[in-house]
Amino acid sequence: MVRRIRSSPLENRTSRLRLAIRRKPYWVKLAEGLSLGYRRNASAGSWSMRVADGKGGNWIKLIAPADDYDGTAGALTYWDAQHKARELVRGTAPDDGTKLQTVAEALTAYAADLDLRGGGSGDAARVENHLPASLATKLVAQLNARELKAWRDGLLKKSLAPGSVTRYCKSFKAALNLVAAHDPRVTNREAWRVGLASLPDAGRARNVILTDDQVRKFAAAALEISPAFGLLVEIAAITGARPVQLRRLTVGDVQENRLLMPSSKKGRGKRRIERRPVPIPESLAARLRPIGNGKPPEAPLLVKDDGTVWERWEHGVPVRQAVKAARLDPEVTIYALRHSSVVRMLIKNIPVRVVADLHDTSVAMIEQNYSKFISHHVDDLARSALIDLAVPVKGNIVSLR
Repeated sequence: MVRRIRSSPLENRTSRLRLAIRRKPYWVKLAEGLSLGYRRNASAGSWSMRVADGKGGNWIKLIAPADDYDGTAGALTYWDAQHKARELVRGTAPDDGTKLQTVAEALTAYAADLDLRGGGSGDAARVENHLPASLATKLVAQLNARELKAWRDGLLKKSLAPGSVTRYCKSFKAALNLVAAHDPRVTNREAWRVGLASLPDAGRARNVILTDDQVRKFAAAALEISPAFGLLVEIAAITGARPVQLRRLTVGDVQENRLLMPSSKKGRGKRRIERRPVPIPESLAARLRPIGNGKPPEAPLLVKDDGTVWERWEHGVPVRQAVKAARLDPEVTIYALRHSSVVRMLIKNIPVRVVADLHDTSVAMIEQNYSKFISHHVDDLARSALIDLAVPVKGNIVSLR
């Protein structure tokens, strides 16, 4: 026996016009969580879509007028309205400013927002590099905590450090929050607050501190790899600057015995690149000044041996080679030179405010990340201020009471 497929009274205009006029739409289910609604008006009716999140929440969006009467501008048939609703919920409709955004579109918008505010868009790109197609094509409004947590935990299985995973999750959450802030239909912020939560040990600092002798070995090994790379490492070790700051140095930043170090644009909001004087040895300044001969002030100061500029993360391979040649801990990266510079100044009793200023950071970050690394060095500093109350008497030591 053949089962008869029931049709909807919304399929054709004749049956729709027999419906009672009312404010509440007539709904027909298209798929799980998706319904198409028709509102019967005195004039031409209208099509709407309703999307349910499965947790009791839903949102409704007006799609277009219905083709109840000929000549209605922009009118859609029942089948065209179905197609439009499915496009909108899948995020495949042309973006007219009202479509729901997919995860991939959210990251693209976040990268554009970062560029507009003067920040680096690399954070968004790093998230995209680890995003499977199944998640990238999903609508932000349909994300749930379970799948986001599975993505986060999958990064750990790729042997990424907990701190790196947490940074990726923060960037991911920022992209999703940007979508939610501009679309009131996105009501599932709790999904990424829970699913992309920071890992328990992500705040554990992994800063590697090198002794002065180890820094010298690092610099010597770098120079053996290439003169240009050796110069990059030398300036990183002396100034404690981040790689992005080194790449922004120009020949005009070389002063008599200092460098005008550009800032790194870290932090919230739009930030300008400012330059702060950082002292360097006269011997280094003397080697840097000839680099600018015949070049405009805005020309890059640090370039590779072939004359091209250093690209982002391009120093990674030679750093690992230098670390191995210098027989240092494999955990050492170029940032170890920055951490060591900070600790070196703190041990020399340079005021924390000055150390923070020279390293383009804050006093709070210095105290949070570096105080524990110098605890084993303060013994000599504190011992020099101790008073010894033991008084020798006839060859014996008598303590004062």
